[in-house]
Amino acid sequence: RFPHAPALERLLRHWRQSALDEEPDVQALFMAALTLRRMAEGGINDQLAGGFCRYSVDDYWMIPHFEKMLYDNALLLPVYAQAAQATGEQLFRQTAERTADWMLDEMQSPEGGFYAALDADSEGGEGSYYIWTRDEVRELLNSDEYSVFEKRYGLDRPANFEGQWHLHVFKDMEEIAASEQIDTHGVSTLLATAQEKLLLARAQRSRPGLDDKVLTAWNALAIAGLAVAAVALQKPAWADAATRAVDFLRNHCWHSGRLLASWREGRARYAAYLDDYAFLGLALTRLLEARWRASDLALAIDLAEVILRHFADHENGAFFFTSDDHEDLIHRPKPFSDDATPSGNAVATQFLSRLGHLLGETRYIEAAERTLAAAGHAMQNMPSAHCSFINALEEHLAPLEVLVIRGAGEDLERWRKAAQAAYTPARMVLAIPADARGLPGALADRRPGNSTLAYYCTGMTCRTPITRLEDLTRALMPRQGEENAS
Repeated sequence: RFPHAPALERLLRHWRQSALDEEPDVQALFMAALTLRRMAEGGINDQLAGGFCRYSVDDYWMIPHFEKMLYDNALLLPVYAQAAQATGEQLFRQTAERTADWMLDEMQSPEGGFYAALDADSEGGEGSYYIWTRDEVRELLNSDEYSVFEKRYGLDRPANFEGQWHLHVFKDMEEIAASEQIDTHGVSTLLATAQEKLLLARAQRSRPGLDDKVLTAWNALAIAGLAVAAVALQKPAWADAATRAVDFLRNHCWHSGRLLASWREGRARYAAYLDDYAFLGLALTRLLEARWRASDLALAIDLAEVILRHFADHENGAFFFTSDDHEDLIHRPKPFSDDATPSGNAVATQFLSRLGHLLGETRYIEAAERTLAAAGHAMQNMPSAHCSFINALEEHLAPLEVLVIRGAGEDLERWRKAAQAAYTPARMVLAIPADARGLPGALADRRPGNSTLAYYCTGMTCRTPITRLEDLTRALMPRQGEENAS
């Protein structure tokens, strides 16, 4: 079983879109939440250090292929963070936090870029870094810690991995608390100290090999994931880490107005593909929602122009995977479906639509519309394989909300947090300091006032500037019948 982040995101967005209907689709929320819970509690998720493995070899998310890929974690992080924001579920918040911690601790290079993967194997074979014997665990923990740990992770059951145990949640905290005659806080405390001891012991083992390539597309997914999660869970350190990765790509993989796809040991190489440009473009718009940098918007515009100039299929719509000046291929592909990573065409559509609405640039919006039209048949025939496209289509039809706040200091930050407090995936919020000058496109008309103010637009229609925070909060509150008016 492979995790499919775009499908989980589609379920959450569909539930949110239906929330004000007479009969909200709570089944969509249930499906997403159940899958997220089972993955978080499963062996596919490292129960000690965080970080998801590539896939499970069984029906229960229990035994994974132990390779950890950057892109899986980059895609799952924002889904867990937004699910936590939407539901208040503590498990989802904790999973997002541990996934982000793993990415920053294990995968971010000193220079700021993110490495590609951790191998499945270490000395002793696949999974040997992660599995335990009962005797090892008993020796490391005291009796109280072991008593709750074995129940939580199944050491009181038959071994689940070649005569040893790979950690997987079997009992919930309440059930353990009842059997141990302590409260759930006591169970949580004992588990935390047990996990810390096992982590210290595991650190002495031979570590899995590191694939230390820095891939532009996968780094862009990490940047986007950290940025979305930073906004959803109010974690500015994650936005800082994403910013470091942007600066790495700009300094090492952006040359003469074009991207390179891969960097290793001081050398960037290979002409970039559609995914590199589209993923990074959308990531920059996501990061702009966490904090403002004019240089990031400028780079996003440059990426959009390259996509239109060198990747567009001017006859049939959408974008080719390779540029028009790439090496000659027998076939120039134009993929639409999601695979291990989202469809580059779908992400390009969402990126161009968001940037176009932000800047009032109709060329970008028209290119996004042509791509949606080109993918329409594929979406209708197999929607489950095109969830990223359906998300982009939803934003096109909804239409997208764009909120630009101008102000200074703590007041600007207070307005931004208020605008981003709820789970609203089809809303784009930028908080731009009042002293920012030379803004491009329609942003030039979003001028600062004597105090903080907000420009609120739905599609290409904008309201009178809002000058009081309570009025902004009221304007952003969805009302019955408006959510699906389109």
